Amino acid sequence: MSKKRSGGGLTGTQQAAKFLGVSVLAGAVLAGLALPAAGALGLAAKGTVEGFDEIPANLKTPPLSQRTTILDADGGQIATVYSRDRTVVKLKDISPYMQKAIVAIEDARFYEHGAIDLKGVLRALNRNAQEGGVTQGASTLTQQYVKNVFVEEAGDDPDKVAQATQQTIGRKVRELKFAIQVEEELGKKKILENYLNITFFGQQAYGVEAASKRYFSKSAEDLKLEEAALLAGIVQSPSRYDPVNDGEEAAKRRNTVLQRMADVGDISQAEADRAKETPIELKVSKPKNGCITAVDGAGFFCDYVREVFLTDPVFGKTREERAKVWNQGGLTIRTTLDPQAQKSAQESLGDHVYQDDKVAAAITLVEPGTGRIVAMGQSKPYGFGENETQINYSVNARMGGSNYGFPVGSTFKPFVAAAALEQGRPPTQSYPAPYKMPYPDSIASCSDRPWRNRGGDTVENENEKEVGPYALREAMELSVNTYFVQMIGDIGLCPVVEMTDRLGVVQGNGEKLPASPAPLTLGSTGISPLTMANAYATFANRGTHCTPTAIESIRTADGKSLRVPQTECGKVMSERTADTVNTLLRGVVDSGTGQEAGLTDRDNAGKTGTTDERKNAWFVGYTPNLSGAVWVGSASQKVKMFDIRIGGRYHGKVFGGQVPGPIWKDAMAGALRGKENPGFNTVHVPDAPEGGDEEDRRRDDGDGDGDGDGGDDKPGRSAGRDPFPDISLPPDFIGGNITRGQDGGGNGAGDGGADGGADGGRQRD
Repeated sequence: MSKKRSGGGLTGTQQAAKFLGVSVLAGAVLAGLALPAAGALGLAAKGTVEGFDEIPANLKTPPLSQRTTILDADGGQIATVYSRDRTVVKLKDISPYMQKAIVAIEDARFYEHGAIDLKGVLRALNRNAQEGGVTQGASTLTQQYVKNVFVEEAGDDPDKVAQATQQTIGRKVRELKFAIQVEEELGKKKILENYLNITFFGQQAYGVEAASKRYFSKSAEDLKLEEAALLAGIVQSPSRYDPVNDGEEAAKRRNTVLQRMADVGDISQAEADRAKETPIELKVSKPKNGCITAVDGAGFFCDYVREVFLTDPVFGKTREERAKVWNQGGLTIRTTLDPQAQKSAQESLGDHVYQDDKVAAAITLVEPGTGRIVAMGQSKPYGFGENETQINYSVNARMGGSNYGFPVGSTFKPFVAAAALEQGRPPTQSYPAPYKMPYPDSIASCSDRPWRNRGGDTVENENEKEVGPYALREAMELSVNTYFVQMIGDIGLCPVVEMTDRLGVVQGNGEKLPASPAPLTLGSTGISPLTMANAYATFANRGTHCTPTAIESIRTADGKSLRVPQTECGKVMSERTADTVNTLLRGVVDSGTGQEAGLTDRDNAGKTGTTDERKNAWFVGYTPNLSGAVWVGSASQKVKMFDIRIGGRYHGKVFGGQVPGPIWKDAMAGALRGKENPGFNTVHVPDAPEGGDEEDRRRDDGDGDGDGDGGDDKPGRSAGRDPFPDISLPPDFIGGNITRGQDGGGNGAGDGGADGGADGGRQRD
């Protein structure tokens, strides 16, 4: 019988078309016109069907779409993804009962006839004429296979599927010609194998192996007689004979198949009767498709792998070409994900930030020297429900992330320091760094036109006791805003722009950073955690930057290896500069704003960051062999983290070292457990110049909570005075927060970030 893909009966029009098709095709065959040498087929009015000889004889059989398996670096399965759940198997790996059952019910004379069964056509023609409609089809199993090839090639395009299954004489004739070719080229056993692998068995299962796993949780080679008969019966109408939803109808159809097997001599009547008495015993395996099924919270990493495949030209010239390969599937993708690191990262997130908190957290870990992404997770799980999201907060918008990334605060300051050191400024470089000061009147830029402080804006430190002079080491440890504004006023904007370009630091929307002081000193622009973790990995790697990578290897279904993107590494700063930054950032975790994040059993360094109105808190840190960035905040940038409970703990004010810091610490500790413990190449940085009460400054961060977390003010407006009345501030001077899409507690389609607009707030650490 011909295969139908849905459960309903044919419409009157479809019945008439099918009846006409069988009748005309039968007449053509009986007239001896079914052979290619017979010339044109005058089957209907002129123009209805092209000449038989004009139909291409080459049936292009597309590779069958199959499931793709995504593995971690150790070979463990992360997830399976597919457009069609199918696993292609050889005929020898399919139960003989299954082979006999499908032939008996679909084409009992399969081994006796050629591409078309003349007796079958006559029988169907006679029966349908008697019934006055279509009660019996005449397609051979070979013809059904050809039709399924057309359907497979159509993919998920409904128009193409309709064309591939339309009940017209023209399609029947083409189907017949290709069936003749297939019979000549493949032979019966290969046709049967192909048919069993291509046909649809309902419940999202394509091919007998997937169907056997879906309904019975076993391989097709292990199917019993009654199980094989059940699956063979489904093919004619997968929805009508679905045993999951209608066991009674499925049992009737199974018994029909069993009786047919007995009638054609494949089994004895006694075997058929015993099998008919056997109750249907399903052991259903639910479909596990997509990144939502990923283990250890790796759904976002899984989705990132998919985005890499769809966007990287190594997999095809156009996105359409790449999508076709992805949807075809059958790939085994081995990734860079370290299961130990991923589990540690996700457990740390769960310990410190709850899924239903008002804010979210994201973490990404990258290996210095290779760019391998070893962990990527967040507190809001991958999904569609409440407090779930499909937006990957760790990556740029182009790769499925937030629209703009998130303002990074003082975690940007090491880039300024690196640029200054590359310009020849010594680590002892001292600036007055008062508590509060106006931005410089003019700062050199990359063009002939300097940036000008046209609005007379000022910048201040977090607490009033932060008064210089400071040298670089103490300014970094305490995150002194005015120091770094004076530093960029000294070296100009261009060295920082060039440094961040070399480090691959861009905004979350993929655009270059705005060339103005606020983004280039105090991190008012939105950047993704992956970008920050990878940039800091360059310091750990002594000045050599490597692009991030997520895919180690890809193998196709037939065992061939595909080319994969390779990390690109290059020297972007001197080893001396990187070693100096490492030394400075060690001080941050030893005695500065990041003490709560510091690891006690190995060399580590990092920087805290807290942005305007406590909307974002960061910790970005690293050891010589692992770099990681943690962001905490509201995806929509609506939540101000004052008087807030996060992970069951109350916080009067959230600081970068206080919430993100411990997340980073626990994640890194677990990820590095049992791994080698190299040390940094440090340099001697002299003590700070005398002056000021250093102990008081370290003890008090200006908010009275005694957490040792200070610094990082975002530029604020002048309080009651206008030192530059004749100039105005460019609109992108201070990074404002654009509210778009979802809040940290939901799963909307958009995220907020900074667009460079003025908001008059302050950056803190």
